[in-house]
Amino acid sequence: MRTTLYSIFILNCFYLNSHSQNPTEESNHYPITEIPIPDNLVLEVGGIEILPDNKIAVSSRRGDIYVVEGAYTENPDDDKWTPWAIGLHEVLGLAWKDGWLYATQRPEVTRMKDTDGDLRADIFESVSSAWGINGDYHEYAFGSRHDPEGNIWVVLCLTGSGGASSDFRGWCVRITPDGKMLPTTSGIRSPGGIGQNHVGDMFYCDNQGLWNGTSSIKPLPVGGFVGNPTGNKYYELTEAIGKRPKDPKSGSRISIERDKIPELIPPAAMFPHGKLSNSPTGIACDTTGEFGPFKNQLFVGEQTMSTVLRVALEKINGVYQGAAFPFRGRFKSGNVAVRLGPDGSMFVGGTDRGWGARGGKRFALERCHFNGKVPFEVLKIEAKPDGFKVNFTEEINKSSAAAIESYTISCYTYIYQSGYGSPVVDKSTPIIKSATVLEDNKSVHLKIEGLVKGNIHEINFPGIRNLNDNNLLHSVGYYTLNEIPLKK
Repeated sequence: MRTTLYSIFILNCFYLNSHSQNPTEESNHYPITEIPIPDNLVLEVGGIEILPDNKIAVSSRRGDIYVVEGAYTENPDDDKWTPWAIGLHEVLGLAWKDGWLYATQRPEVTRMKDTDGDLRADIFESVSSAWGINGDYHEYAFGSRHDPEGNIWVVLCLTGSGGASSDFRGWCVRITPDGKMLPTTSGIRSPGGIGQNHVGDMFYCDNQGLWNGTSSIKPLPVGGFVGNPTGNKYYELTEAIGKRPKDPKSGSRISIERDKIPELIPPAAMFPHGKLSNSPTGIACDTTGEFGPFKNQLFVGEQTMSTVLRVALEKINGVYQGAAFPFRGRFKSGNVAVRLGPDGSMFVGGTDRGWGARGGKRFALERCHFNGKVPFEVLKIEAKPDGFKVNFTEEINKSSAAAIESYTISCYTYIYQSGYGSPVVDKSTPIIKSATVLEDNKSVHLKIEGLVKGNIHEINFPGIRNLNDNNLLHSVGYYTLNEIPLKK
């Protein structure tokens, strides 16, 4: 995608529409510190990992890995960069385990160890190189950190983002501790990142395109099919996860095709294109509660808009679904890698190569941290048989929260088709029948008529105030309603 003056204008308009709050307000809770990069480095961050002794490892799309000392300080101008490894192939995933640094390169997962303490790798071992590659620009391989069983999960972009010319393109595979490759989930198009939630389930972000009406975050269950059938021909190379699923019907809806294709797994949260996200990337989960009030929620990088999104998921009828929210804007480049440290530091890095990014810099590495001031936000939205329960981070003004006019809701989805992307379709306006403030004074039950299974429910909160009469920092949430809970 080429960046033009017109596209830059559109990016700026998009940011103003989707992040209408003053960025100064975001920085009052989550300040960003830019970590200086040596002048002689073209970094283009592809992966970030937390190392012992307050060090971090940072990888580059250009194939280099550096150990950074001093990244946690408020003034990191004296940070120190040591080359851990140089000349690898587009490293888009880092994981530290038992003294080894694992790197997901385009052709393989490699592990490296420093044996003499100089922060430079001395031992290089190939863990697995069992998938196919050719010279195509889009054949990315994004790797996770280790799951609870010690596996690294790798999501493999399609050839040209629309074909499958190399083995297992369009698949997620697991690399076991002993180096075996396990084909795991089919249906991937163009991933931008991968990560686990707090219980160890794996998710990835897929970008708008063929069979993806809009970008989204999707779970990766073993044996599942997540929507794009292009790579499904590689079922013939494995018997590990069953037979090839039936191909979906182009022009349909995901909710309709789910009834026909048992293996089809819907997106956990769709990101409205042109409103919230155009290029979602890395995924981080706050498992410690040190990153503010959002413990166990997911944070997603956004490359085009140079932002980070927040996703609060739940499981209904065994299916992941939930709400996506704006979180933090005004990063310096196009965010690709997102990594949360145990102290509440979020390291974010990226590049504008290939797409362009609103941040303005060719590449950047930054630290965003929670400063202890809790923002007034929608904490999460929960589906109910007759509507939604909305939870806030602070106590709310009861009169504002009980007024129906304090809320607006719209409903829509996207065409599930073989063509590129989709317009917004199937628009409707559900009716909010009542708003009941619950006993904790931090949540509201919205009784709603006209919920639509499979659609995004965009809920705005223009009238909500806290006890200090302040507005929400971000006043919109996008809930993907894959399943409607059964009445008890």
